[in-house]
Amino acid sequence: MPTPTIVDVAGRKLSLTNLEKVLYPATGFAKGQVIDYYVRIAPVLVPHLAGRPLTMKRYPGGVDQEFFFEKNAPMHRPDWVKTAPIWSGSNRRTIHYILANDLATLVWIANLASIELHPSLALAADIETPTMIVFDLDPGPPANIIQCAQVGLWVRDIFTHFGLESFPKTSGSKGLQVYVPLNTPTSYEQTKPFAHAVARLLEHEHPGLVVSDMKKAVRTNKVFVDWSQNDEHKTTISIYSLRARERPTVSTPVTWEEVESALRKKDPQRLVFESKDVLSRVDKMGDLFEPVLTLKQKLPQLAGLAATSEPAGSIAIAAQADRPPRSKRKATARKRSKV
Repeated sequence: MPTPTIVDVAGRKLSLTNLEKVLYPATGFAKGQVIDYYVRIAPVLVPHLAGRPLTMKRYPGGVDQEFFFEKNAPMHRPDWVKTAPIWSGSNRRTIHYILANDLATLVWIANLASIELHPSLALAADIETPTMIVFDLDPGPPANIIQCAQVGLWVRDIFTHFGLESFPKTSGSKGLQVYVPLNTPTSYEQTKPFAHAVARLLEHEHPGLVVSDMKKAVRTNKVFVDWSQNDEHKTTISIYSLRARERPTVSTPVTWEEVESALRKKDPQRLVFESKDVLSRVDKMGDLFEPVLTLKQKLPQLAGLAATSEPAGSIAIAAQADRPPRSKRKATARKRSKV
């Protein structure tokens, strides 16, 4: 068995193993390079992970081998790795999620071959309050990220109508994602129906390109606006996370100008970035997603979507049906007040 490499990370002793193991066979990108990337990107990545329950997607044999999701912190974790106990109704038990609050924890996570990082949309301290609303734009072949770029711009325009800023990033896989920071009191009972209404509005206005239905059979050459990510029990790929693709691509923040340029030139490669590209971009551009951490914006009233388009009234009204009955919402509010 290879001898571990002992390193000091911010005063913490870590034992790193199998650094030469190739995790991306097509490029020869090894585990040591995965760890090195996460060390170098940590100054901009850690603030987006800190305090958020983290689900790890681990690839011990490499990206072309079996993987598994790990929510519960491993028993062998160092005592300085912070965790957050979150009750899981579906599992009927408390799950102790890792909190990647610092560089040492991030390195320890990467050493587990946790190539992909999937944080919650909420902080562990207030798990029922998402700090953002997210749209995952997933293309159905032969559609690709260029079609996602067009849909992303339509999503941006809807929120611009309400005076809200939105921020695009690549998924690092096939699609594009749009984040709308909130950082104000809200709940998934508000954000999820709103996201669903936006998806249905776009489907109504652009039926040739957009679908809001999760059935894969209806996605051919269309873009699925995945509104369901806005849920306490789901996670979205983290900004700056590596993806387990053939090459070490990264979920990368981009500017709306870059999205427009890619659409105009119909060049999907303009929205594909590998680890080395992202490190260079951060050196030159800083963290394009930094405002997502602090920008305070209030989610508009759901019925307000009717004002964005003449036929949208029925969609907005239908979306109201996704909300729990008023009595249940009041009971939930009373429950929260006791926490």
